[in-house]
Amino acid sequence: MGSGPAAIRRSTALKSNAEFTSSLRANFATAQQSATSPTHANGDSSQKQSYTSWTTQNDDAVFIPSVNFAKSGLAEERPQYEITVKLFFLPRNPARCRCAQTREAVKLVLQELHVSSIDLLIVSYPGISFDAEDEDDPELEGAMSTGALAHGNSLEDLDSMVETWACLEALHDEGVIDKLGVSEFGTSRLSKFLQRTRVRPLVNQINVRDCCVVPKPLILYAKEEEVELLTHNDCTNILPPGIVRELLGHSQEGAGVLAGADRDPGISGSIEPQWVIKYTAVVRNRGVIENKGYFAVAELVND
Repeated sequence: MGSGPAAIRRSTALKSNAEFTSSLRANFATAQQSATSPTHANGDSSQKQSYTSWTTQNDDAVFIPSVNFAKSGLAEERPQYEITVKLFFLPRNPARCRCAQTREAVKLVLQELHVSSIDLLIVSYPGISFDAEDEDDPELEGAMSTGALAHGNSLEDLDSMVETWACLEALHDEGVIDKLGVSEFGTSRLSKFLQRTRVRPLVNQINVRDCCVVPKPLILYAKEEEVELLTHNDCTNILPPGIVRELLGHSQEGAGVLAGADRDPGISGSIEPQWVIKYTAVVRNRGVIENKGYFAVAELVND
């Protein structure tokens, strides 16, 4: 069973995971308030509002909250916008599932914005993080991913990256995505990756943390290969399982969607987040963000 939030629009400077989780809470609260029955509105809160009143089930998927694409879209014509999306594949999400997941994620953004194409898609692979100090020793770049595995994240090998990338290349061939990009690639990883791609990434987005200095070897290599370097402050594991259960559970700030340990009503099972897609629509001639939001999917595994 999948769950996907409706569009979330919040203009903040928070890190993406903090922005995302706070946006989800606000979005759930708004949806619950909108669905509140007259009895609840008059102050009778003895019975908690059922999650079924503000969510929608479509076959085996539950949209949390309900999505109404008819009310979304952009104010101006498509050529007036630069639309960028970032697709985060989360730990323990096998590469073999990503083609269908990529198409599902992109389709949701296209439906939300009422467009047929995206200008730039950046992919974030699980267990990959950029460290400027590792540029001095290419062998450390591989060890960096191994270190991520030791902390409970999935190790993303080059073969899995290339397999996933082929799905993005197909969307590029179909005209759905104009440019492709990667995230957190150092010089060594980028060099190996470029040798195995048909449609080359034109962007490499890196998190330089607090130093704000991009290593010179990476700058020189990216320039040589005509790859644009961009910085960001996103978290690779943007949606850990514990956060999902907290958001959807029966705690004080929870949405009451998942069944609780004290026989609280709701959906039973364990939650495994699969992916998150972040989208931004910027008005080209003004540089103003008109529309920004997220979609996410988590699998429900029966205990």
